[in-house]
Amino acid sequence: MKYKVMKLLCMFDLPVETKSEQRQYRKFRKNLIEEGFIMMQYSIYVRTCPTREFTERMIKRLKKKHPPNGNVRLLTITEKQYDDMVLIIGSKNTNEESIGVERLIII
Repeated sequence: MKYKVMKLLCMFDLPVETKSEQRQYRKFRKNLIEEGFIMMQYSIYVRTCPTREFTERMIKRLKKKHPPNGNVRLLTITEKQYDDMVLIIGSKNTNEESIGVERLIII
């Protein structure tokens, strides 16, 4: 069985005006990192998912831990679509380059 590797992008804009909102922002961001997401650019995190089913389970987990306010969007794309992304200015960060197509990282 051939697996369809996917990328799950999490894009968010959360309020950080009060101490409570700042705490919720930090908690949400920490949860993303614990779930294996890496920062692509400010407020955009990406994670490689080995199958569509895994992606759907990840989305369900994130829905349970979202902050009460703000804007959080999830986008699923194929590895090919992600690789076809055009960078107009800047470059991939070191985390993106180290993961590449590899799906297993041992730290």
